[in-house]
Amino acid sequence: MALKTFRQYDEHDVVNLFGYHAADSLDSGTVVKISEGVALDSNGPTESMGSVGNAYTNTVSLRYGTRAKVVPITTKTDVALGITLMKVAEVDENGELLKFNPRKAAEMGVVLKGQAIPVLTKGVVHMPIAGSGAAGSAVRLSDSVDGGLTTASDGTIVGKTLSAIVDGSAIVQLSF
Repeated sequence: MALKTFRQYDEHDVVNLFGYHAADSLDSGTVVKISEGVALDSNGPTESMGSVGNAYTNTVSLRYGTRAKVVPITTKTDVALGITLMKVAEVDENGELLKFNPRKAAEMGVVLKGQAIPVLTKGVVHMPIAGSGAAGSAVRLSDSVDGGLTTASDGTIVGKTLSAIVDGSAIVQLSF
C-alpha cells in the first residue's frame, strides 16, 4: 500500500508530532488516527522506550520516542488525522536493525518505531485506492484494518480522485 513517487503538498500541511509504537511495521500511505495525543505537561514530548538493545558496563544507552501516538484507522467512521508519508520499519532488507544504522534508515526513507512520522493532512498524492472510478470520484475511509481508502459509496469523504483508478492506484486530492 505504499505511496507512489508523485506528491504535491505544502509542508505546513504535514504534522510531525506523532510516532508509531506498535509491534508491526507501517507502510507509507496508511490512513492514521490519533491513539494518544500530545501531552502538555512538564515531562516533555519524548519518553524512554527502554534499552537500545545492548548493555555494556559503565554505559547508559536508552532509546527515546514520541509520547504522542498514531495507529491505522479500523473503521470508515474513525476520525482520521491523515496519511503517513514515510514507512515505519525496524529492519532493512537483510534483517539488520536500523536503530544501529540511522544513515541507512534515512537512505531507505523510513523512520523507526517511536520516532516522529510525517502525517499529511492535505495535498495531492499518487496512491493505492480500493474500488474503481473515473476522475472526480469521492474518496472515502475504508473499513479495512490496514488504514486504506476506497471509492465505495459509504464512509467519511476525505478527498477526490484527479485521475481514473488504474491498476489499483490513482492521483488523489486529500483533505482530512
